[in-house]
Amino acid sequence: MRGLTAAITGLTLDPSGTVPMYRQIYDALRAAILRGQISPGTRLPPQRDLARELGVSRNTVMMAFEQLAAEGYLEGRVGAGTYVSASLPEDLLQVRERRRISPLTARATTRGLSSGGRAIASIDVSLPSSGAIRPFRIGMPDMAAFPFDEWSRIVGRIWRRPPQELLRYGDPQGYPPLREAIADYVAAARGVQCDPAQVIVTAGSQQALDLVARMLLEPGQRIWIEDPGYLGARAVFTAAGAGLVPVPVDADGLDVAAGEALAPEARVAYVTPSHQFPMGVTMSAARRLALLDRAARHNAWIIEDDYDSEYRYASRPLASLQGMDRRGRVFYIGTFSKVMFPGLRLGYLIVPEATIDAFVRGKAVMDRHAASVDQAAVARFIEEGHFGRHIRRMRALYQERRDLLVDLVRRELRGALEIDVPATGMHTVAWLADGVSDRAASRQAQAAGVDAPPLSAYRLGPSQRGGLLLGFAAYEARGIIDGVRRLAAAFGG
Repeated sequence: MRGLTAAITGLTLDPSGTVPMYRQIYDALRAAILRGQISPGTRLPPQRDLARELGVSRNTVMMAFEQLAAEGYLEGRVGAGTYVSASLPEDLLQVRERRRISPLTARATTRGLSSGGRAIASIDVSLPSSGAIRPFRIGMPDMAAFPFDEWSRIVGRIWRRPPQELLRYGDPQGYPPLREAIADYVAAARGVQCDPAQVIVTAGSQQALDLVARMLLEPGQRIWIEDPGYLGARAVFTAAGAGLVPVPVDADGLDVAAGEALAPEARVAYVTPSHQFPMGVTMSAARRLALLDRAARHNAWIIEDDYDSEYRYASRPLASLQGMDRRGRVFYIGTFSKVMFPGLRLGYLIVPEATIDAFVRGKAVMDRHAASVDQAAVARFIEEGHFGRHIRRMRALYQERRDLLVDLVRRELRGALEIDVPATGMHTVAWLADGVSDRAASRQAQAAGVDAPPLSAYRLGPSQRGGLLLGFAAYEARGIIDGVRRLAAAFGG
């Protein structure tokens, strides 16, 4: 009884707290049982006596006892009172102290996982960094320039009188008005040829990639990927158990002839033709036609990732590869993360007509549907013209920031970095001198307070000339100026 007495006398109830009194008693007794303070088989005092001891009503104690009995911690014996269950397993009679788990500890074991699970656990996933966004982190739009007044008015109108269809389970394929708006937009802006029935709304481009990988790739099947290339796509295909075939990228984009030499049997190719990531080059018309011709001849598939091609500065955005396809071999992926804001988590996949039913079923298995209210808000944002105006404003703003970054690097870092002038996108490549390690240079930049990932981190093939990726879209002039000065100091400028 000593443990029971200690558990009860040490119990302090808070009548003004948010936790009900019976629950406070329940929590205290349950914890004492699990810690071993109250042993199995111990007889508890009568409910009336315990209520008097704690200064509560008998009903309050009775509710706590009933909950404990329902969960198997207590058992009643006719005419003999209430006891702690004698059948509690010994290995459950303890409460471990909460401890902080470091990321290294969390990643330490893959025992018990499937082969697919071990493959996923081995992938070095790029997780969001905490804290302020500092130059020159890539992939970040200027969220402060987003027209939140218009957005909040749209969202407010929806929530004031939400249509019932938005509150129920939705269509796995996506909110129909949004699919129509997407089909109209990509047709006008990107030359995509599609019907709204071919559009599937996803939780960003990453889910679209995952869906395509699940539906197209067999374990061990080989897939062409760009080298250097997008790590998020590489991670998805690795998780699917595919055999990655790194195909070199040059000034004309993915080298189709090199891909044929490396893996002529591959039936899937992943490309970023309008704005190759991370090099920034555009796939030439000859390469596009060669890739489409190969897909038709080999009954192969092409995954076209068109992630930030809206921001083209030298001319109007280029027509998509999908728009050139006449055989239904291209899956087209787009996202709102770069043109609106990443936290929205909405993207889209446009599938060949013959695959619609299968892919909609696949999406339903993967994810019942994207958030309906967010989809409705984006549809209205596009329909009311805010989306198009926002892209035009950002294109002009990002071009100014690109020009400022290029000018400053050429003046302040002459001899240390040779910077490209990208025709499209939100980042550029700054090349190091031959023989200089870009990983070491990236660490120097990091120590100076600048994010500049090394180009070699995106390569699977042999190392070539090193470079740093510099994002410019999210940073005002003073941030760009400060970032370049920090780089100059880090590199001895």
